[in-house]
Amino acid sequence: MSEHLWLFGYGSIMWKTGFQFDHAALGFIRHRARRFWQGSPDHRGTPSAPGRVVTLTDMPGTTCWGMVYRIPADSIEEAIRDLDHREKGGYIRERVEIVMRDGELVSGITYYADTTNPHFLGEADTHQIALQILNSKGPSGTNKQYILTLDETLRSHGIRDDHVSELAELVQTLSALRD
Repeated sequence: MSEHLWLFGYGSIMWKTGFQFDHAALGFIRHRARRFWQGSPDHRGTPSAPGRVVTLTDMPGTTCWGMVYRIPADSIEEAIRDLDHREKGGYIRERVEIVMRDGELVSGITYYADTTNPHFLGEADTHQIALQILNSKGPSGTNKQYILTLDETLRSHGIRDDHVSELAELVQTLSALRD
């Protein structure tokens, strides 16, 4: 077994790890973008009314920033078991090259939802995505809470993600119109 495992988190793993790690730092992966294209039937929605959560999509020329966690060898097995269960709603593990903030390259894993999984919703009109987020709630809380926490977390780390911030702003505007 290796000494450690690097894990790239770009969604809720950025604020809710649920596993042991001994180092966390900002980093990115190349040619991928964070998008609200994955359905969430188990955390931020229900099977009959799924919410929308982020996944990675291929997008040449882009970078997706997130948190990189170093999981020590004695915690890898438990972390993978727990993450595989947590991400069971359509996500798969993928080996990726991660660029650390200081430029160091590390090999690690991330979880993403490929387009063939049964919960993949794909691209949609921004307004349609925002309405689905606003109207969805699951065992882990509201989908609105998810997007606003993600937007706040990204901003707190100095990460600019136009897709997330545009959707978060629209969700807040639509929410205010309802109140």
